[in-house]
Amino acid sequence: MTKLARPSLFLLVASAALAMTTTAVHASEVAVPTDCEVQDGFVVKPQTPYYAQDPDVARTVSLGGSCVRCELSGRDLSGATFISATFTGSTLVGANLRGAELVGSNFSGADFSRADLRGATLVGANFGSARFIGASMAGVEGMGSVFTSADLTSANLSGAELAGANMNRAVLRRANLADAELFGTTLANVDARSANFHGASVDASNLSNGNFGAADFREASLDGARLTGGSFAGTNFQGATFERTDIRGTDLSGARGLTQDQVSDACGDASTRLPRGLTVNVCRGRMATIRPPQPPQPPRAPAPPRVRNVVVADR
Repeated sequence: MTKLARPSLFLLVASAALAMTTTAVHASEVAVPTDCEVQDGFVVKPQTPYYAQDPDVARTVSLGGSCVRCELSGRDLSGATFISATFTGSTLVGANLRGAELVGSNFSGADFSRADLRGATLVGANFGSARFIGASMAGVEGMGSVFTSADLTSANLSGAELAGANMNRAVLRRANLADAELFGTTLANVDARSANFHGASVDASNLSNGNFGAADFREASLDGARLTGGSFAGTNFQGATFERTDIRGTDLSGARGLTQDQVSDACGDASTRLPRGLTVNVCRGRMATIRPPQPPQPPRAPAPPRVRNVVVADR
């Protein structure tokens, strides 16, 4: 018999290995406990993970560097971290990015159609000309992000934090921005027909020359916002606030829910068009400019990896 030099160490390692193995006995020899299952005639007790796992965000994947036009459709990237990364033109159709951090990264021209971005952090990121058609984006934090010419048709942005974001020329048809924070957001030249802004804070935002036909602004706050040159045919403003709102040159003749009290809080000019029976105060002096809060600076980019264009992600 071989004598062990350090039997205590051997016993410790053997005990640990035995504890980590899957417990299995034949199903005919014992009753199956409620926390076990039968596999190939054996009763198997699942291993207990050594770490606490969040069921909503199962793991974290760090992705950096450059991966232009990457194909990541349908991938499980929940909780992933993209810091100062470049994923221009990438395809993430139907990808799971719930709780992910896309901080200071460039996703211009990327396709996020039908992707799940609920609770994601998009601070300081560039999504110019990106596609978010039908994407789930409830509760995202996109302070200071760029969505110029992005297509967000039918996207769900309810409760999103988009203060200071640039959405110039974006497509927001049928998008849901209910209760969203849009303070100081650029919504100029957008196509937001039938969009839902119910209860949203759109204070000090620029909505000039936008098409908001049949949009829902009920109970929304538009204080200090600029609606100059916008079209609001069939738009519902019931209960919305217009304190110091600039409606010069705005066509509100087909809007619904407007009252004289609301219009009296705003200011317009001779080219302002209102529903019959309503009159507007003429703007006097210069309109005050309320600047949106500045987004935090994104962290510095990590050192580029030696091997580029390598992405590891599980489905």
